[in-house]
Amino acid sequence: MKEWKDSAFLNRAVAEHGLEDVIPPGLRLHMTLCSYEEGELVCSQGDPGQTLYFLIAGKLKIFTTSEEGKTLILSFKTPLELIGDIEYIRGTDIMNTVEAMTRVTMLAVPYRLLRQYGDHPPLLHFLLQMITEKFFVKSASLSFNLLYPVEVRLASYLLSVSEESGEGGGQSRSKRPVNLTDAAHLIGTSYRHVNRVIRQFDRDGLVERSRKGITVADRSKLQALAKHNIYEKEQ
Repeated sequence: MKEWKDSAFLNRAVAEHGLEDVIPPGLRLHMTLCSYEEGELVCSQGDPGQTLYFLIAGKLKIFTTSEEGKTLILSFKTPLELIGDIEYIRGTDIMNTVEAMTRVTMLAVPYRLLRQYGDHPPLLHFLLQMITEKFFVKSASLSFNLLYPVEVRLASYLLSVSEESGEGGGQSRSKRPVNLTDAAHLIGTSYRHVNRVIRQFDRDGLVERSRKGITVADRSKLQALAKHNIYEKEQ
């Protein structure tokens, strides 16, 4: 993790994301910039909540872990998004683990300073909007995992961990191979079941298998199968 101060960059980011009225000038003076590289953890489930983050670039993965060590993906986050808002309001430890899927950049402000300047009505309204959106997404995600077959859930997961390559015909390849064990844990099913589905996806030309893992071969077909991507809110 890298943390630094750059008032000009910070003010541009605030303006670009429409936060000029949301973040009062006094609070903005105390905010810092921070970046995380792909695979770094921003925060872990059970850690003390100390900082509110505004995601302004990159993608984050949010997942939860049970006492038995099983993990379940909740969502992927792209700008503009908040991390640590629910914990700030409730005064609790971090609820879920947050991992950088790509290089991410965020604005950061400690809770202690947020409490000092946090009675700003536009900021409170913004927090309310973001928190209610999270509860909506979480409810939809849980329903998705209960009601939809593994084929649809896996297609949606593969869409979230891949990025469009810019090639024509709706095709793209994921930048990082997919680990089947991780995929099984994150969508809430068995490795054996995921392996069977991946073999079918391979035969249908949706993915390609190699020793390094799984790469997306035809994004448009996956989108048709998933219909919509429940793990990411529509922008």
